[in-house]
Amino acid sequence: MRILLHRADGVTEPWVRDFAELLPEAEVVVWQEGASIAPCNYAVLWMPPEGLLAELAHVKAIFLTGAGADAILKYGDALPPVPIIRLGDAGMAIQMAEYVSHYVLRYFRRLDEYEKQARSGTWAQLPQHSKEDFSVGVMGMGVLGMRTIEALLPFGFPVRGWSRTARQVDGVQCFSGADGLDEFLSGTRVLVCMLPLTPDTANLLDRARLSKLPQGAYLINVARGAHVAEPDLLALVRSGHIARAALDVFRNEPLPAPHPFWDEPRITITPHISALTIRTESIRQMAGKIRSLENGEPVADVVDRTRGY
Repeated sequence: MRILLHRADGVTEPWVRDFAELLPEAEVVVWQEGASIAPCNYAVLWMPPEGLLAELAHVKAIFLTGAGADAILKYGDALPPVPIIRLGDAGMAIQMAEYVSHYVLRYFRRLDEYEKQARSGTWAQLPQHSKEDFSVGVMGMGVLGMRTIEALLPFGFPVRGWSRTARQVDGVQCFSGADGLDEFLSGTRVLVCMLPLTPDTANLLDRARLSKLPQGAYLINVARGAHVAEPDLLALVRSGHIARAALDVFRNEPLPAPHPFWDEPRITITPHISALTIRTESIRQMAGKIRSLENGEPVADVVDRTRGY
């Protein structure tokens, strides 16, 4: 069995080493542009370049080392008609729940404002937010979104959820589809974007939709940068309609040095760390799925190409 490996960051040696331990029956071949590679049975990829696609002609399945599929689905019909399998949880859901919970609590307890006061030597208690009015709305109710919702519920915030299709979750006010989006946004104080990136969700959070949020709302984006129309968000932050934003993902990464987000103190920037891939757990998961496929057994987390996730 041969596995073709590619990672956009070029860090492949630890992956080769862990595959040798967890799937010793496989030979792992690292893709190198221009190199001649014998046909492989499976591919393990992160943000593959177009030049790699020809090497996928003989694979039985393509494994992604992340939860999102947008980086490969952009190639459309150039991809072979084989299963594309994304990572399941693999330790990412709890990380995202931690990140989102941190910023929800930070905004609720006004810790950004207290930090600013401290830097200027000001000792003053600010009016408390009312928890009943501090609703948190999560866009995207898949595995990652639901784990974040579960983390938020014990704090007592009113929690709302929006998804493409109708859902029912105890303790959560659920909305769905285009018909439910405006009502969802208009009652959401902290908006958390956890959607997959598809043609339907690209630029979903533009000026028109972000303006539906109440005055002084907050935005947390841990999904994809392309969900947000960046100039629109910046204008709404500067106007005060959006009080603060925590952004972990951007259209261009790393975020370019001259980007205006860097100079806006009400926007917090983190370098795509809300949910880091845990390599050993990810390889263990992929090894199990490869063995299942070799035995003719079904596997979970197969990407639906029509939906985009």
